[in-house]
Amino acid sequence: MAVNLVVISDPASPAAEAYRRLRVNLMSAAQEAPLQVLLVAAAGPDPDKSNAVANLAVTFAKVGRRVILADCDLRHPALHTLFGLANDAGVTTVLDSDDAVELLLQPTEIPNLRVLTSGPAVEVPSDSIASPAMARLIARLRQEADVVLLDAPPVVLATDAVELATQVDGVLLTVSAGRTKRDDAQQAVQLLKRVGARLVGTALVNLPVDADQRRYLAAS
Repeated sequence: MAVNLVVISDPASPAAEAYRRLRVNLMSAAQEAPLQVLLVAAAGPDPDKSNAVANLAVTFAKVGRRVILADCDLRHPALHTLFGLANDAGVTTVLDSDDAVELLLQPTEIPNLRVLTSGPAVEVPSDSIASPAMARLIARLRQEADVVLLDAPPVVLATDAVELATQVDGVLLTVSAGRTKRDDAQQAVQLLKRVGARLVGTALVNLPVDADQRRYLAAS
């Protein structure tokens, strides 16, 4: 079980409620334009960035959406660790095979949620992400789920996230309280806008909450 995910380990917490509120906001944005495939990317360096997309994926699965969570951070993948899954095959395996290969989706203990781990390391991750095979993989994932969430390296550190941003329905940018630099956040927005990405919002993560808010939610 993914015990490190707050929506599972502490579902009554303010942090878990914040992820559910984010789900509601994204579902509202999807009414204006399709938002089936969403890239969740940190603006700058953040060792906990994958927690955000993983928690969000669980909240969608909890309301009956068929969810696929794909680890497109081929440099420092983390989703297999968060969910306790094997990573001997995954995104890179599919990209390096013909279109007939199975998607290698792994079930989790959370109903409706499957994970496509990153797979074996590759020499130049950005080239793999920018390849036509990546576009075909995303198209196949669309056919398999109601919601597809992609995890990627931080926007300002590699071209991977920007490449993916051109192939998805929207981008959710995460900013970590007390960690993300203002310049990195501004640069990330500029890079995404430059390629015409649809930035659906910015989520502030790792924000401390006060005791009163925690007590209210625990009693609700």
